[in-house]
Amino acid sequence: MNDVEKPRAVGVFGLLFGLVFVALVVLAPALGVWAGSSLAAYRNGPVWLAALAGLLLFPILPLLWERRATARRQRRGKTGPRLLTAGGRLVLRTLVVNLVFLAALVARFPDATFAALATRGDWFLDGREGPQAAWLRERLFASAGRLEWVYRLARKNPYQKDLDPEKRPTPVEEPQPAPVATARQEEKRPSFGPDGTPVWPWPDELHPLVAQLPASIETDYRSVARYLAENETNPWLRVKALHDYVADRVSYDVEAYRSGSRPPQDAETVFRTRRAVCAGYARLLAAMGEAAGDEIRLVPGDARLDGSDLTGEGHAWNVAKVGIRWVLLDATWDAGHVGEKGFTKEYKTDYLFTPPDVFGVTHHPAESAWQLRETPLARGEFFRQPMMRAGFFADGLELVSPDRSQVTVPDAIEVRLRNPRGRFLLGKALGPSGEVGCEVTNGAEPLIGCKLDREGTYRLRLFSGPERVGSYDMVGELEVLARGK
Repeated sequence: MNDVEKPRAVGVFGLLFGLVFVALVVLAPALGVWAGSSLAAYRNGPVWLAALAGLLLFPILPLLWERRATARRQRRGKTGPRLLTAGGRLVLRTLVVNLVFLAALVARFPDATFAALATRGDWFLDGREGPQAAWLRERLFASAGRLEWVYRLARKNPYQKDLDPEKRPTPVEEPQPAPVATARQEEKRPSFGPDGTPVWPWPDELHPLVAQLPASIETDYRSVARYLAENETNPWLRVKALHDYVADRVSYDVEAYRSGSRPPQDAETVFRTRRAVCAGYARLLAAMGEAAGDEIRLVPGDARLDGSDLTGEGHAWNVAKVGIRWVLLDATWDAGHVGEKGFTKEYKTDYLFTPPDVFGVTHHPAESAWQLRETPLARGEFFRQPMMRAGFFADGLELVSPDRSQVTVPDAIEVRLRNPRGRFLLGKALGPSGEVGCEVTNGAEPLIGCKLDREGTYRLRLFSGPERVGSYDMVGELEVLARGK
């Protein structure tokens, strides 16, 4: 290298070092502030406090550290040259401080940190639209997605050990044509599309073979499965009969769920006791499918329903292969519901042959292939979806706004929908002071408005019914964080 090239190389090196210096000094504290403020937004805490903490991450703590180190050096009489320049030391100290902060944050709130970044990582873009905001949101959520491994380490499915290792699913290879989705049917019979696939949802009626099953057959789950297989030749109706038997005959074991102490969940025990948690429902259905000659597999993952947080909890359900098609079914959720007083049996077909885009609003499998989508959803996308039940889509409803599972508002929220079938709607917000009623304007484009009487977290629940006066079913929930005026 000649004398002319040396200064040029030094200048390029200095420029690169300066760019790295600026990037590290800016990026490291920015990551800390982003994580802290997103967690504050997710937990309805003071975002300004997280932003103020960012000043500690840079420049206050690094500068105090440098000042103390310099003072100690002077007290010891050290006056020689130092390994790094003042700027280099500041970069290093900034990195250490911020890495320690991020590590502590992730260690203390491993699952919540990922959930916060994946759902509220764009909190500072609330109300902003347009191509630039969309571009930034996309990159923020893509960055959050890289932390999913932390969430997976922290959140283990408690039912995984109850699932037979030999029956765990493997990724599917063939394409997955979905069942046809329509509005809820009023007739009392199943219907099929032109290609022979079921039109979802089916009426909430037990298969006749299950409703009229001779008592002499119910001595063993294998004999029940063989009986159903011998007397139902339509493969779709046969899988429905197996699903119906498990959903109708097994009661949810609320005590085992709440205590975390579960009896064996194998098919033999569940058939004998008629009690199970989700793993037991899924294992019995898979075992009956095997006995009937139908391929029904177990699927572990996470699921969320009203009353749970946006991330849901561990769950298990099934997939069945009918002809060349894989379809989704959850006998646990079709068996009834759990309330304060225990389990209430209420057979439904909302989660029988459910279209993947509807099933995927509430269920997220550990193996992405079992989403049965052409393009699987990332876990962050799953969290961001508003928590609508299958019944919401079965009633032909469409949520226009808000389009997120959690929103922050001052002291009121408006929910806009499309309602082509003219369903009647109700809204109730459950918050710090109890239940808050909401004003509803029904019609083709309903509007639900709720005045939130104090700061705090509210669960805005939506209900749908066929008539103005009569019974309404809960069809969805939004989490609303009220900041106050």
